[in-house]
Amino acid sequence: MTLNIGDKAIEYSLKNANEEIGGQSLTLEQSVKKNGLVLVFECNHCPYVVASVERMNRMSEYCKSNQIGFVGINSNDASVYANDSFEHMVKRAGNGMPYPYLYDESQEIAHAYGAKRTPEFFLFDSDNTLVYRGRMDDSPRDPNQVSTSELNDAIVAMLDGRSPDILETESIGCSVKWKA
Repeated sequence: MTLNIGDKAIEYSLKNANEEIGGQSLTLEQSVKKNGLVLVFECNHCPYVVASVERMNRMSEYCKSNQIGFVGINSNDASVYANDSFEHMVKRAGNGMPYPYLYDESQEIAHAYGAKRTPEFFLFDSDNTLVYRGRMDDSPRDPNQVSTSELNDAIVAMLDGRSPDILETESIGCSVKWKA
């Protein structure tokens, strides 16, 4: 299953590795703010995520200042990549992560959303309707090579009451590590 542009966000209730921001667990309803929500499927070990952390942190602050929720979800199989365990998520969150970091241990949410890569972003409007999905920009591994800003452009369009010019892009990153 995969979410398409125009589909509604799928409910979740997941354990939060960043309790200081969001409490012990978080639902979709608690995640959405007045102007919408950005969900990013991410993890701890992926070099594309690691190289994007500062940009994702800045994006979460931008979203917060525009009353848009921002939540990370780790759906990777920790038995394959121990660095993606909940304990390692807590350590990463403790290093100043400015947004909730949820653990999709069953991978049910990643399957429901159709997440394929880390990082992969889903932007929902205030009605929980998907308006953009894909990458943040065209160079997740090297911030010096970024020449596009699809996620930011989609957020600006949404806040202006317009449909984004680009609705969907292929995310660039590691594949979600599925359970056997």
